[in-house]
Amino acid sequence: MTKNAATLPEFFEPLLAEQYGADDVQRIVEGCAAQRATTLRANTLLSNRSEVAAALDAAELPWQPVGWYDDAFVLPHGSEGALRELPIYQEGRVYLQSLSSMIPALVLGAQPREDVCDLCAAPGGKTTQIAALAGGEAYLTACEMHAPRAEKLEHNLAKLGARNVTVMRVDARRMDDFFSFDRVLLDAPCSGSGTIAAGDPRTAKRFTPALVAKSQKAQTALMDKALSLVKPGGTLVYSTCSVLAGENEEIVARGLKRAGKRGSYEVQPVSLEDVQGAPAGSCSDLPLLPTSLEGALCLAPTEFYEGFFVAKIKRLA
Repeated sequence: MTKNAATLPEFFEPLLAEQYGADDVQRIVEGCAAQRATTLRANTLLSNRSEVAAALDAAELPWQPVGWYDDAFVLPHGSEGALRELPIYQEGRVYLQSLSSMIPALVLGAQPREDVCDLCAAPGGKTTQIAALAGGEAYLTACEMHAPRAEKLEHNLAKLGARNVTVMRVDARRMDDFFSFDRVLLDAPCSGSGTIAAGDPRTAKRFTPALVAKSQKAQTALMDKALSLVKPGGTLVYSTCSVLAGENEEIVARGLKRAGKRGSYEVQPVSLEDVQGAPAGSCSDLPLLPTSLEGALCLAPTEFYEGFFVAKIKRLA
């Protein structure tokens, strides 16, 4: 048993050992025990990086920049309460979001006047980020099947000024095949294996083999639907906050195999330096994990990052 593993669900480390070498298992286990920093992004629909930086400085909240994303900020662990008291938070000019979960919208690369769908949108962090990255000029459809979560989604869209968004209260797996989109984001429901906290008694109750199996079933159906919704020439980004291959590269690979009967698809490399024009080497501190899907990105949990997986798929025909 590795260090800190005793404070995690018993089945977790053996499951990791089936996929990773001992050093990577140790990295993940240690990451689960880390106290994560507070991270946020400037909501460029209502504000900008300079304004947010000035507000944090005025409140004497120390912050660090993020090399691969100008609009992201890192605050020390425990700063969230102080941030929530600031007008920039209360007025929707910033959004609390993990660094890892900022990556899918960047990779998606939505452009003005494109039709874009966020299939599992609540609470709206990625939807509002997509809107901001497209300058508020993309045509977004945001899906959420559960009424309370849909209400939270609508609240956040309004608070952050994301106006050009249609919310569909629908199970995305049952969306009509009439719909098609230039870009689709599937941030799939998952076990959350990349976000579990060592020593938290709630973890053992929530994170179970049954949850992993349930997540895989939903991911499989959602991947099939997502692939069918992408127009030829369009892009699908699949992501989870899991570090398990059974929820990540295996879902993508099997989905592409099934979809090959009706279209042609290609996995493309995930590169933040390409999509953001970030300086060379600015992504060198990403805590990368090995993945069997060439071009995909998988991150280990750390003080700054959640465990996370991102794959980019282009529909060729």
